[in-house]
Amino acid sequence: MKKILLTFAFLVLPFWFSGCANVYNPATGKQEPVFTPSKNEEISGQKISKSVEKKFKSVDNFRLQEKIQAIGQKIASASDRQDITYHFEILDEKEVNAFALPGGYIYVFKGLIDKTDSDDEIAGVLAHEIGHVTARHIAKRIRGSMGLNALAILMTTVQSDSATKQQAYKGLVELVLQYSREDELEADKLAVKYTRLAGFDPKAIVTFLEKLRKIQYEKPIERAHIYKTHPYLADRIKNVKEEINGVIDFKDYINAVR
Repeated sequence: MKKILLTFAFLVLPFWFSGCANVYNPATGKQEPVFTPSKNEEISGQKISKSVEKKFKSVDNFRLQEKIQAIGQKIASASDRQDITYHFEILDEKEVNAFALPGGYIYVFKGLIDKTDSDDEIAGVLAHEIGHVTARHIAKRIRGSMGLNALAILMTTVQSDSATKQQAYKGLVELVLQYSREDELEADKLAVKYTRLAGFDPKAIVTFLEKLRKIQYEKPIERAHIYKTHPYLADRIKNVKEEINGVIDFKDYINAVR
């Protein structure tokens, strides 16, 4: 373990602390500190993505993978960040989830795809993850908790059997998927913007979030996990509707504040 830690520290972490400058981020509209160039961020993401793809099997469906690529690239081309190359992949897992790694590596679980009813809903999910990338939420978590370091160690040391794969996924949830309320709302706001610009219906973001909320209410056993990986659903639904329509529905307001 110590050897892996040292190896990773030499290969990846220097990229994230090689310098710092305040740069205007068009996604957030703010001057923000950038600790690493985009090229180094992509290299870091690539290293972790290789570990992810060793532990989680890719869906063996060319047409479905091609569809995700087409939708994802269309949204990425409409995003505020064009200095990286985006990658999209469906993993053969039943979990209803998606996540983004540094450098634009975005993964969607088959369980989530199965819950969607349209390309617009898929686009909303991908746009949300792209929003995390463009707003540099992942980089903030890395700087704040050294999550990239711990994640790489976890993903490279576990085997690909069911039990240890679940450990890896749990670590992934803890270190990468759990964003703050502010980050989730900001990613949703950007998702509305990007889906519109790419020609998709942003209202599909709401329909999919409502599906997740329905799972929370109807399946108590899954509720805790859904809440952990998809928190703040009432707030998110309210804010997406407001971003789309410019007004707040009273029912959504009550659900969000209670």
